[in-house]
Amino acid sequence: MAGHQYVERVVDLIDPGANQVFGQSIEDARRSLFACTPDEVGRISGSFALVANEGKTVRMARSLDRPMRYFLAKQQAGPLLIVASRIDTIHEWLCKQGLGSQFHPSYTRMVPAHHVVEIQLVGCPDPDPVYTRFFTPEMGNLPADLDAIGARYIGALADEIAQWVDAVPAQEPIGVCFSGGIDSGSVFLTAYHVMLERGMHPGRLKAFVLDLGDGPDVQQARSFLDSLGLGLFLEPIEADRGALDVQETIRIVEDYKPLDIESATMAVALCRGIRERYPEWSFLLDGDGGDENLKDYPIEQNPELTIRSVINNPMLYQEGWGVGKIKHSLTYSGGLSRSYARTYAPAHHFGFQGFSPYTRPSIIAIAEAIPFVQLTDYSVDKLYELKGEIVARGIAAVTGMKMPVYPKRRFQHGAIPEEELRRSLPFQEAEYRRQFLSLYQ
Repeated sequence: MAGHQYVERVVDLIDPGANQVFGQSIEDARRSLFACTPDEVGRISGSFALVANEGKTVRMARSLDRPMRYFLAKQQAGPLLIVASRIDTIHEWLCKQGLGSQFHPSYTRMVPAHHVVEIQLVGCPDPDPVYTRFFTPEMGNLPADLDAIGARYIGALADEIAQWVDAVPAQEPIGVCFSGGIDSGSVFLTAYHVMLERGMHPGRLKAFVLDLGDGPDVQQARSFLDSLGLGLFLEPIEADRGALDVQETIRIVEDYKPLDIESATMAVALCRGIRERYPEWSFLLDGDGGDENLKDYPIEQNPELTIRSVINNPMLYQEGWGVGKIKHSLTYSGGLSRSYARTYAPAHHFGFQGFSPYTRPSIIAIAEAIPFVQLTDYSVDKLYELKGEIVARGIAAVTGMKMPVYPKRRFQHGAIPEEELRRSLPFQEAEYRRQFLSLYQ
């Protein structure tokens, strides 16, 4: 297996070329895992999934925007740790080594985002992993000034996009997965602004919107860009609703949560359409993570949540209830740390290099510092209004453009009217779970 690293009893199946670390080499980043201070790991900038070992001690860490899994196999010579981005990669490797009988998908473990996971390969019984958090933003310490908050939030977005754009080879086109919503809209406008500032030709940029026939996103996307005189950048990607294949989506994302499967099914259709039209296209931007940062999910649809739990629990939507909590899944992690596969896996499957700037720690830190209690007084309606206010003010401050703000709508509900979606993707979680497990029976 060319490119795979065999280090003592650790098998690293993650493509080293998939890491994009800024300001230091990959080897320096791996050495940071053994610096013994969370701050050292927290200074790794970019998108990464890293594993390093010294003797029997193995440490792993990843950024929020990519999965990283591991599996501990048993051999007479001692434990064997396999690390990969995907469950099926681990399974295939074990089968080739004659160890497939030890495998079950639920035995794999996800490295939770923003933590170093340390494992001691000392034999049977295996000790529990040790989790050390390397990203701990302060909560609510910004002044309650929406203009200032917006400028800082979108300023950080511009910085992250600039760093990424500078690393994209000159003349390579850049696509934005676009709906005209707050997140994809702000990413597109900020990317456009950054490229102009850097003297890059804006003709490299396109806004790709999924068109399944009568979904509301196409018109919203067109209205958004036309209002700013940027309609020429819009490119609808037509797809056949009848070709939507949930079983294919489940194989690609390796999960079964209905909302994520619905969203990922649309991402598969969009990525496939772009790939068929542009066989050589590589680079895609999207707005994933924006809802999580500004806590813009319908609380009333989740009986486990209250506005107090949403506002007072750090990074609840990014990490779920958190490592060490009863509801934290060892197999999948929680929050966006789990569900980011809906974005990463379809793009990776079709050969794209994706980038979700809203998942970067520098932007999350500003979002966490927003004084949500002061700004909302625990009002759900005020919380829902806050995101549009912050982002629109920030876009105006950073780019000088007046961004349209439309009501929130999930990706899948913008691609297909919600009642049509229920007919096209009628299954429930138990059925999706059954389909996923059947891949390994």
